Amino acid sequence: MTLISNDELVKRIARLARQNQELEEQLRSLGKLNEKLAAENERLRQESEKGSAHLTRDHSLKFNMATVLFADIHGFTRMADDTDSSALMDELDEILFEFGKTASLYKIEKIKTVGDTWMAAGGIPVKNITNPVEVVMAAIEMRNFLEDFEASRRGPGKRIWELKTGIHTGPVTASVSGKKKISYDIKGDTVNTASRIEAVAENGNILISVMTYELVKEFFDCEYAGKLPVKYKGDLQLYAVKGLKPEFSEDGRGLVPNGNFRIKFGLIQFTDIQELILDKLEKELPQHLYYHNVKHTVDVVTEVELIGWAEGCSDEEILLLKTAALFHDAGHTVSYDGHEMQGTVLAREMLPAFGYTAEQIERICSLIMSTKLPPKPNDLLESIMCDSDLDYLGRSDFIPVSNTLYEELKALDKMSSINDWNKLQVKFISGHQYFTKTARRLREVNKRLQIERIRSLISE
Repeated sequence: MTLISNDELVKRIARLARQNQELEEQLRSLGKLNEKLAAENERLRQESEKGSAHLTRDHSLKFNMATVLFADIHGFTRMADDTDSSALMDELDEILFEFGKTASLYKIEKIKTVGDTWMAAGGIPVKNITNPVEVVMAAIEMRNFLEDFEASRRGPGKRIWELKTGIHTGPVTASVSGKKKISYDIKGDTVNTASRIEAVAENGNILISVMTYELVKEFFDCEYAGKLPVKYKGDLQLYAVKGLKPEFSEDGRGLVPNGNFRIKFGLIQFTDIQELILDKLEKELPQHLYYHNVKHTVDVVTEVELIGWAEGCSDEEILLLKTAALFHDAGHTVSYDGHEMQGTVLAREMLPAFGYTAEQIERICSLIMSTKLPPKPNDLLESIMCDSDLDYLGRSDFIPVSNTLYEELKALDKMSSINDWNKLQVKFISGHQYFTKTARRLREVNKRLQIERIRSLISE
C-alpha cells in the first residue's frame, strides 16, 4: 500500500478544486444561456399574444425552484355554543397577521389566504437557493407561535386552533399583477402537490416532500411519514419535520436557530451572493480589465477555501474568507486606484441584507484591505487572502495570466513595454513570499522557476 504525503494530498485537492471551478464556470455559462433563451421565448410568446388586453396588464414569470407552503388553520369544529364567533375571527386575523410577519422575516412571499388556509412561497419574486430552508424554518416558527398563542389564551391542554402544514419544492409559474402593489398567483404541479401534502398532514404536523427533505435534511430532524400517490408520477415520499437539529438550535431544543445554524446557512446562501456580485462584475467592469475580471475573482474564492481548509479554519472563517474574496476586487466597478476601499463600501451596503453581523462585516472589510499591495498580513486569515490573491505567481499558467495583467496596465498607461514589465515582475516575485504553509507547499517551488523563465525573456 502506497502512503500519500500531506504535500501530495494538498496538491491533488488543489488540482481537483481547479477542475471543479472550471466545471462550475461552464455550468454557470450554460445556466445564463438557458435563462436568456427562456426569456427570449417568453418575450416571443407575449408578443404573439399582444392583442390580449389581459396580458398588457399582467405577465407571467417562471421559477425553476420555489418552495410552496400550505398551512391549514382550523378550529371552528371545536367551538362551543356559547363561543363568541366574532372574537374567534379576531383571533384568526391575529394569527394570520403573525404568519405574515414570519413570512417577511424569512423573505417568503404570501400568495393568498382562502378562509383559514394560508399559502406562501419561497424563492419568489427573488430567486435564491436557500428558500427550502427558509420556508421550513418559517413553518416551525408558525407552529411554535400557535402553540404559545393557545397556551396564553386558554391555558395548558386547552386549545381551539390547530395547524397542519404541507411543503413541496419544485418549478412554478407566477402570474404577476398590479402596479403600485404587486401580487403573485402561482400555478403548477408544485402548488397542487403542496396542497395535497397539507391535506394528508395531521394536526401539529409539518409534512415535506422528499424533494424538500433532500434540500433541508442537513438542518432539521425529520422522520419518514409514508407515501403520497401522485398521478402519473408514482408515490411521493413524505417526511415530518420535528425541529432543528440540536447542534443548530439554542439550548438544543430544536426551536430557535443558533450561531451554528446561521453560519452553515450562510455558506449555502453564499451561492446567491456570489451570483449577484459576478453578474455585477460582468456588466459593470471596464472592458480593458483583462486580469481583474470575473475569472480572477472566482480563482481567489476557490483558493481561499482550499487554503482555509488546509490551514484548519472554522466554518465561520471560511465564510468570511470567501465573502472577502468575492468583494476584494468588486471596487473596480467604481475605480481602479483605491478599489479595495470601494470594495469595502459595497460589502457594507450589501451584506446586512444577507444576515451578516456588524462584527463579521468589519472582519470581511479588513480582509479586503489586506490585499492592497504590497501584502502585509497581520494574522492567518489575512495571510490566506494575500496568498490566494497572488496564487498565480506559482501556477503553471503564470506567463499567460501575467500577460493579461500587462495588457491591462498598458491600457491604463501604467506600463510602457513588455520588457519593462518583465523586469518589474522579476523584482516583485524575487521579493515576494507566501505566508501560509499550504501556499508555500503548493506554489513556492514553481515561483522560483517562474523567475528563471521571465529572466530568459528580458532583453537588456
